[in-house]
Amino acid sequence: MTTQQSVLSETEGKTIPSLLQRNATEFGDLPALTSLDAAGEPTLTWAELRSEIAAVARGLADLGLNAGQRMLIMASSRPEHLVADLAATHMAVISCTAYSTLSSSQISFVARHSAAPVAVLEGAAELERWLPVLDELPDLRHVVVMNAEDVPPGDDRFVSLADVRARGAELHAADPDVFESAAAGIKPDDPLAMIYTSGTTGDPKGVVLSHRNVIHEGLAVHRLHGTPLHMTNIAYLPLAHIAERELSIYIPIIFAGHVHTLADPKNVVSALGRVRPQSFFGVPRVWEKMTAGLKNMLAGAPEDRRTALTEANQLLQEGYKLRSAGKDVPAELAERIDQADREVLAPVRQLLGLDNLLLAASGAAALPVEVLYFIAGLGVEIEEVWGLSETTGAATSNTAGAFKAGTVGRPLADIEVSLSEDGELLVRGPIVFLGYLQADGSIEPATDAEGWFATGDIGTIDDDGYVTITDRKKELIITSSGKNIAPTRIEGLLKEHPLVGQAVAIGDDRPYITALIVLDDEIAPGWAASKGIEESDVSKLAEHPDVRAEIDSAVEAANSRLARVEQIKRYHLLPKAWTPETGEVTPTLKLKRRVINDRYGTDIRALYEAAKD
Repeated sequence: MTTQQSVLSETEGKTIPSLLQRNATEFGDLPALTSLDAAGEPTLTWAELRSEIAAVARGLADLGLNAGQRMLIMASSRPEHLVADLAATHMAVISCTAYSTLSSSQISFVARHSAAPVAVLEGAAELERWLPVLDELPDLRHVVVMNAEDVPPGDDRFVSLADVRARGAELHAADPDVFESAAAGIKPDDPLAMIYTSGTTGDPKGVVLSHRNVIHEGLAVHRLHGTPLHMTNIAYLPLAHIAERELSIYIPIIFAGHVHTLADPKNVVSALGRVRPQSFFGVPRVWEKMTAGLKNMLAGAPEDRRTALTEANQLLQEGYKLRSAGKDVPAELAERIDQADREVLAPVRQLLGLDNLLLAASGAAALPVEVLYFIAGLGVEIEEVWGLSETTGAATSNTAGAFKAGTVGRPLADIEVSLSEDGELLVRGPIVFLGYLQADGSIEPATDAEGWFATGDIGTIDDDGYVTITDRKKELIITSSGKNIAPTRIEGLLKEHPLVGQAVAIGDDRPYITALIVLDDEIAPGWAASKGIEESDVSKLAEHPDVRAEIDSAVEAANSRLARVEQIKRYHLLPKAWTPETGEVTPTLKLKRRVINDRYGTDIRALYEAAKD
């Protein structure tokens, strides 16, 4: 089913290099790229950005990087990252950003699988993880380092990005036709970039996207939301994430936007106040933390202020819920909402840097509906989307004018979504990727004979075309009594409590559901202080009786909204947060259930053995 007006004619003949050339010509003096980390570093205009890309492209080619090969990047969101990525694009090289949290063994896998002859690394932290496996990567010939001071001495394999750029600038000045001809020769269906899946159930797969894929996605999103040219946004999520690549590399090129790079995602709240972006995407954890922080702040506000904010928030939520259900908002309520928004909530949005938002979105995992409602109560309506790397990001989306809370919206323009017999969501259309990279360098399509891609997500489609995701096909819990249970619903309800940072539901081949729960290491110390608890160490707070009592309440609240077979009978509160570095979650914060089950096997067994005592 597809519901939007077609954008197929608008994609014809377009490539990322052709659109960048248009920007440099038609919007050459407009801002394109700004670093929020480098004080005093000038903003690059579109004309300047293309010149930088040309210089780096020629420099990389001088290292022996050729069309059709792959190039790996491991770096934070900074201008040099985008420049290096797009330099590869203009040479018909398949660029691939690897997550900066990968271990040395994981780096070895992606480097060998991609057979990349060149890797571009940020600095010392990345080199520390690459050096132990460098000698087992036969295809890797050069390592380009962004931070010149971190280039290892006495090894010809290493070179600074500054030196690559300088050499490339000389070559480009001497013969600019080499760069222009290479860019002009690229076709819409040529490979553009590759993303390695996060590997929740096995080795990562290399997802290869085309120019047509990313341009169609951008045009369809633009058409759906009616967003203007020259939008501002903040690039703070890893550029190995499809959402950030689309929103901070490709869409800004398609619509000549202005990207502000931010190296450390933890600084995004202060960055919002500095940039006041028109577009902002957050994975659910970002919105959850924002909600928890605002609720904590609200709890400490003077009573009259707290009352005014709470009542205003509830008014806006009431209107949002009515519209979500397809109902009209009564005129009297609409007037009260408008007044509360203008007098109470508008200053809050301005303080947070959310006052210019034209598009707020969330994806990558389910957003708890209570978070959706609370943020809507601030006057920021989050458009929840659904998609995968294999669908170039969003395949479905809610919009300001057509949404149902708790769903992920309807298909984008020219995209079809259907259900298989067992409830798996299938996608067909121009955003479906070219295929997975094979060890021999070929690309193997992953669609069936009719062009459908099986997403691995289980869901439903209602009569109005709205899609609801219920779980991952491989993650459904089947209890010993044969009950099929979706763990993400249970986990989402637990995480609605600010103290719960992460949770995993357990119960496969077992008689009932249990859970492992991790405290939110940012919220827990503040919560404890507000309750007069002097302890701030999260591992010790996990043992505090008041914290335990609060988690008991969180579990009871979740259970009250679950069917009996879904309810959590026992739980274990863990003392340390799960991070990509510790291995329980992927870089996009998806749970690695197999790792968790193995690592905490003793704790899990204890939850079931306790029932026998």
